[in-house]
Amino acid sequence: MELPSSTDMNSRALAVLRIGVGALFLIFGEYKVFGTQFTLHGGFQYWINRFLEGGAYPLMAPVLRGFVLGHATPIAFLVAYGELAIGIALLFGILVRAASFGGLVFMLTLLFSSDYPGAGAPFWQYFGASLSHSVFILCFAAFLIGRADAVWSLKARRKGIWRHE
Repeated sequence: MELPSSTDMNSRALAVLRIGVGALFLIFGEYKVFGTQFTLHGGFQYWINRFLEGGAYPLMAPVLRGFVLGHATPIAFLVAYGELAIGIALLFGILVRAASFGGLVFMLTLLFSSDYPGAGAPFWQYFGASLSHSVFILCFAAFLIGRADAVWSLKARRKGIWRHE
């Protein structure tokens, strides 16, 4: 029995991570798209106001207060369908780089909107406060840099390299 090469193992590991992140984003987007609480009944505005109460970086507060809340419903739909699209793309391995770029921008936006530890916080707390978003940022960066669609994706299946090993 021949052992898989380290390239094969790395491709599989990246695919497992891609599929896992895709499943999470599918869940995040699904309840927002197929329910109306987030998009039409104030769920999005609730979270933006929570960010403004404590968590938004000072540079983001005016953007959240002015632009985002001023266009809350269309942005709520953009968030909902964006999360769903990222989830589907990563889960099936289609348009992975585009979805990863969108996910990276989205996570950076959320990081600066909700992860501010406060002006007097020690430097290390900025990283601790950002864990819920920075881990996804690292995943999306890996998907952009690597070939996250090399195996276990519709793209790979189309090329005949599904690899069941």
